[in-house]
Amino acid sequence: MSAPNETALGLTESRGVAGRVLKAVTYLLVLLVFAGPLLALLVGAFNHVKDPTQLSIVPNDPTLENFTVAFDQNVLTYLLNSFFVVGFGLLLQVAVSVLAGYALARKRFRGMSFAFVAILATLMLPEEILAIPLSVVLSDLPVIHVNLIGSLAGMIVPVGAWAFSILVMTEFMKEVPRELEEAARIDGAGDLRIFAQIILPMCRPALGVIGVFGFTMIWDQYLLPLLVATDSSSYTLPLALRTLRVDPLVTPGVVMAASLLALLPSIIVFLLFQRSFVHGLSSGALKG
Repeated sequence: MSAPNETALGLTESRGVAGRVLKAVTYLLVLLVFAGPLLALLVGAFNHVKDPTQLSIVPNDPTLENFTVAFDQNVLTYLLNSFFVVGFGLLLQVAVSVLAGYALARKRFRGMSFAFVAILATLMLPEEILAIPLSVVLSDLPVIHVNLIGSLAGMIVPVGAWAFSILVMTEFMKEVPRELEEAARIDGAGDLRIFAQIILPMCRPALGVIGVFGFTMIWDQYLLPLLVATDSSSYTLPLALRTLRVDPLVTPGVVMAASLLALLPSIIVFLLFQRSFVHGLSSGALKG
């Protein structure tokens, strides 16, 4: 009988048959708990599902009818609205994050500590608290006095600045050696050139992190479209899922097909930027 091994946590690990069986059963249970709902969603999107309490992870009479009905319910329009909002919203968010992070990490100005604390405080406020003030501001945008309620722009502007992305860029830019910046200034480089050719290229891992997190944050927005949208033509897909779910003429299979369409973009984005995402997280961990 083989002697037990000691794990990194100080626990003993047996190499016997009983230990392997127990480990395999544990892994299988964990897999079912986490992957089971996703598998049921995938199978249900291609099955004739009449009762939501009778989901199955085994395909039965696969069909594309659920997607056809979903497209008849204008799901494609909602999907395009979501892509429009997340595309322009993410571009605006990344631009604001890198500029704000550069200012907080490389510059010194009066009120800097207050600005940093104010940015950090926005992470502590639930969306529900900001709902009413946000709707008031969007109905009459300060200075320019433009009403963004009922337009996709009203869903883009509020996500243009996210404290998480700003803080990530700030911490990464702080780690860039100041000797590089000083050498560039000796060569006659200005702030814009230093930012574009030295600071920003060294923060590519951080750009991957804020890109993936930012995409997911904007894509999953529900409360913001609920405040801004005044008719179904400006619904995003997460908001449209609610209307599909309460529609008595729409079967659960159609809702699952629409849910699968809402899930796929986040998975695709993560797979495309996985290397940069993991590199960014590991770089941040090593620097911390």
